[in-house]
Amino acid sequence: QVQLVESGGGSVQAGGSLRLSCAASGYTDSGSCMGWFRQAPGKEREMVARVSTKTSATYYADSVKGRFTISADNPKNTLYLQMNSLKPEDTAMYYCAARPGRNCIGLGLASFAYWGQGTQVTVSS
Repeated sequence: QVQLVESGGGSVQAGGSLRLSCAASGYTDSGSCMGWFRQAPGKEREMVARVSTKTSATYYADSVKGRFTISADNPKNTLYLQMNSLKPEDTAMYYCAARPGRNCIGLGLASFAYWGQGTQVTVSS
């Protein structure tokens, strides 16, 4: 059974930093797309960043480019999101997701088969 467990959320002031972690278990990673998504109250879930674990190719939403960094520690089956220069508009529930067996090219939100329970990030001004 595939499980994704996020941690690292919290409350920070604007300009601060947080590092999210996502521990994956239940499958052997032979090349997957893993990603971070977020959903603010009243808004649709959106992609924040994705990484193809086999090639390390990364993709970012324009709103976070230059501020957020996604990385994957393949031996540990752990995904990270380093978030710097946080803004109030980054406030949302952040979710980790995985699509085993595929790289990230062309994958939309609906293509991710496994999701974590989410971790809340709140940025105050």
